[in-house]
This record gives sequence, structure tokens and C-alpha cells, in this order.
Amino acid sequence: METSKKLPADPSAPAPSPSGDGAPSRLVKGNLSFHDITEMVSRHAEKKAPLAWYVAFSVALSGTMLLLGLLAYVVWNGIGVWGNNQPVGWGWPIVNFVFWVGIGHAGTLISAILFLFRQHWRTAINRAAEAMTLFAVMCALIWPTFHVGRVWAIYWTLPIPNQMAMWPQFKSPLLWDVFAVSSYFLVSLVFWYVGLVPDLATLRDRAKNFWRQRILAFFSLGWTGSNRHWRNYEKAYLLLAGLATPLVLSVHSVVSFDFAVSVIPGWHTTIFPPYFVAGAIFSGFAMVVTLMVITREIYDLKNVITLDHLEKMNIIILVTGTIVGFAYITEFFMAWYSGVQYEQYAFINRAFGPYAWAYWIMMTCNLVTPQLFWFKTLRRSIPVMFVLSIFVNIGMWFERFVITITSLHRDFLPSSWGYFTATWVDIGTFVGSFGLFFTLFLLFLRFVPMVAMAEVKGVMPQADPHYHEHGGNGHAEGDGEPYIKPAEPALAEAHRGNGAEDTEAPST
Repeated sequence: METSKKLPADPSAPAPSPSGDGAPSRLVKGNLSFHDITEMVSRHAEKKAPLAWYVAFSVALSGTMLLLGLLAYVVWNGIGVWGNNQPVGWGWPIVNFVFWVGIGHAGTLISAILFLFRQHWRTAINRAAEAMTLFAVMCALIWPTFHVGRVWAIYWTLPIPNQMAMWPQFKSPLLWDVFAVSSYFLVSLVFWYVGLVPDLATLRDRAKNFWRQRILAFFSLGWTGSNRHWRNYEKAYLLLAGLATPLVLSVHSVVSFDFAVSVIPGWHTTIFPPYFVAGAIFSGFAMVVTLMVITREIYDLKNVITLDHLEKMNIIILVTGTIVGFAYITEFFMAWYSGVQYEQYAFINRAFGPYAWAYWIMMTCNLVTPQLFWFKTLRRSIPVMFVLSIFVNIGMWFERFVITITSLHRDFLPSSWGYFTATWVDIGTFVGSFGLFFTLFLLFLRFVPMVAMAEVKGVMPQADPHYHEHGGNGHAEGDGEPYIKPAEPALAEAHRGNGAEDTEAPST
């Protein structure tokens, strides 16, 4: 059916297709209706979880138990069981903290900044990315909390009265982290929850179990989908997006101040804030790609989370990876240009010293591998993007390792030089943090709509109020994609009941 010039020139409407025919770009493939979207997403939160979910959850929960056991071991014995020593007073805990905070950046960027720029392709991935942000920040907060040693005194970092009648040291960048990261977490949590309300109401109306219906009714806040509710919802969502946007840029800038405001060679540089922000977006988007590639395959969401979505994320990985690589080169140039022998030695030591192996892993993973995404065939290849996204996060962990360890293990006094070696407790707690992350993410997939149904429907052609006046039958037409037959008979029957052709189609 010819759709050219049938949709109004609404700034909030989907962008025109590259072909220039006036038709909206198809963000949802497969000739799906609104009802199909609801069925496709809701059924995973309603039906019994498959055996594979229980297997994955058992493995992740085992990792969580390992983390909790080792943290108890650390509290009982002291942080001396970690590899931290002199002169490397900061070891894996700070490396892991910066790594997890970076992972948590993509979610709010996708939700807030891309929302403000009206990038409609974000709608299929923002829910899972926001959840990933929350879980990554939870993992990040473990490390500075236990790194203080006396974890029972961690409340001293908060500006509340205590038995010592002392205020926190506001000149310390570590205290800035407390406020920056906690504010980021709270705003991200509220942002995520507000976006969930319409979809929770959909699950509430579909629920058949009494207690499930009551619980969903409580969390959906009495949502009815009225014009008044939508108006207030959109105002609140826009306000939260405006609050979250500066936080995306400020949080990792503040984390970089942990290093940049010191006088240690290799740390004391003004390039750290933008460099850290670009690196955080880089690693965050890589983790989103890793998770979305698996999720869309297992949960049969290829028509909603399409190759176009994944390609756009790979382009962002390419851009931010190039920025990070440029920052690496700039650091070396500034060390040479400064004429400070200590600064020059710090970077020569990184590239050719005892930790040269870590430095070149970092350079290969972060600078070289993302350049493969210049080729469209590779950035649209599922196996390639999955492997490269893992390489990126390996490289970003090594970046934090190189920054932290190599600037400390050889300080101003050669007699105190040493070599940092991680202990089994370091390795175990880091592995356990992944267990916590995946435990929370699997629970999210099990009980919460993993795709923002209301937002996805809003960018479909059927959302246009004049769509049916031009002969629309409830389904998007002319997107050139085959209809993917739903995995369950009930969904197939629902699709036929909404006007789709009752024919078999190729399945992917």
C-alpha cells in the first residue's frame, strides 16, 4: 500500500526513511499490530520461566553467594586479604568501581539524552538499558563501601550528625563520589520506574492471579490511560530526562576527579573528565549490545529489537571508541610536551614497563577492534558485534587497571617500587559482582516487561491519529520484512484476529 504523504509532518513522528519516499522508517518489523506487541512482550513476564532461565539464574545466584561470602571474609579479616599494598594502595576495588560505574552510563544516556533529541530508535532498548544501569551502579557501590575497611562506619560519609560531631571532608573527591553516584542512582531509579507505570498497568489488566493483580495495581499507581494521566506522565518523564542528562555527564567526570585532582604523574591531567565520560559511554553501550544480542534471540524479539537498533549502537561504540583512542594519544603527547620527566616516565612505563601486557591489551581492545565497525557488513553481523562488545569491556577494564596500577607501583622513590598482584579474594569478589549483576538482570527479565511497550507503540505508524482514515488495518505495511510467526499459538491466533493474513510466513 502506498503510504507516501499520508502521515502529518509532526516533529515527534518517526524520521523519514533514507529512501526519501516519505514513509516513516520501520522501527518495528514484521507487520505487527499493537496487540501483537503487547502479547509478544507481556507473555514472558506472565508465563512460567523456561528451564534455560533457571539454569542461568542458578549460575548467577551462585556468583552472588560467592560475592557475599567473600565480602564477609573481607570484613572479618580486613582489606589486607586484597592485593592492595604499598605503594599500590588502590588496587582492584577502585578499578572495579570505575568499571561498573562506566557500565551504568549507557542506560541513562539512551533514555534521557536520546529522548531529548527525539531519537525514536531508543524505545526498543531503553527499558533493559535503564535496568542495566541500576544493577551496574549497585555493583559499583560495593567497592568503595568495603574499601574503607571499617564498613560499619560508612555512614560517616553522609552529612548527618554522628557521635564524633564531625562533618565529612567535602574537599575529598571520594566524598564527591558519594553524592554524584547516589544522585545518579536515585534519579535513574525514578526515571526507570516512571517509564514502567503504563506497562505495569497493562500487566495488571491482564493478570488472572489475585495477588499478582493486587501487587501490579499497587505499583501501577492507579494508571487508567486517560488523557490526564498521559499528560502528567509526559511532563514528569520530560522533567526527569532533563535532570538525568547533566548527571550522565557529571557522574563519571566526578569519578575522574578521584585521579585528576591528585599530584600523581599520569593522573594529574585535565583531559580525564571528558575522557572518562566517553569511555563510560563506550563500555556501557558495549554491555547493552552484549545483553540485547542474547535477549532478542532467546525471547524472540527480533522484530522489535532489530538489526537497525544494534547497528546504531555499534556506530556509537565506534565514535566513542575513536574518542577514547584519541585521548590515549593525547595523553602521550601532553606528557612529552610538558617536559616533566616524571610525567614522561609514567607513560613510557605504561607502554614498556612491567605492565606493558595490560597496556597493549587495552590499546588493542579499545582502539583497534572498534574500527572494524567502519564496515557495514561487520557492524550488522550478530556474531561479530557480540564478540567485539565483549572485547570492548575487557579493554575498558584493563584501561582502569592501567590507569590505577601503573601510576602507583613506581612512585617518586625508587626504593619503594613494587609489583601489584591480585589475590584470590580480589578475583573472587570481581567474579561475584558479575553474579550479582546477572542475578538482578535475570529477575528483571522474568518479572518486568523488558521492552517499553507503550513507547514502542508510540513510534509505530498506527499511532498516528489519521492512520485508519487512510485505510490502515492495524498493522504496519510495506516495511519489506517478513512477518515472524509468534512462537505460541495464542499469539498467532491473536494476530489473525487483528486483520493479518492467515498464512504461514518464513520464521527467523
